[in-house]
Amino acid sequence: MSDPALQSPEMTVAIACDHAGVGLKAALRQDLIAHGYAVLDLGTDGPESVDYPDFAAALAREIEAGRAGRGVLICGTGIGISIAANRHPGIRAALVHDVETTKLCRQHNDANVLALGARVTPEAVARDCLAVFLTTPYEGGRHENRVAKLGPRLSPN
Repeated sequence: MSDPALQSPEMTVAIACDHAGVGLKAALRQDLIAHGYAVLDLGTDGPESVDYPDFAAALAREIEAGRAGRGVLICGTGIGISIAANRHPGIRAALVHDVETTKLCRQHNDANVLALGARVTPEAVARDCLAVFLTTPYEGGRHENRVAKLGPRLSPN
């Protein structure tokens, strides 16, 4: 099921990328749908050069508005798009490189946006990271004070 109108925000994931991430976005979108998530696909969908901050902002707006509980952002390295996303209040975008950093971004930082680099992260690794991102709970406890200092939480994760 991929119609966001039929899913709760917790079961809706916004996904966006720049021109470098189109192929990886398509693969991750299919994984999300296969796992029962509704997908808000915010583009881009072709190889024409686009500006990643525009797509990070679009995704942040969907989470801020409560239409998606989490997000996935992809650019060439993941660096620029994660920086752009983290400029938005309530967004905790984590650039990850493997399953371990993905697990820790959820457990320790309550990340609500997964950022990936299409040019530096193999598709199989990115798919594993997505699965871990969606299934790993935030631990709270000793991390709570630190995460609170990062800013407001916009969605229950």
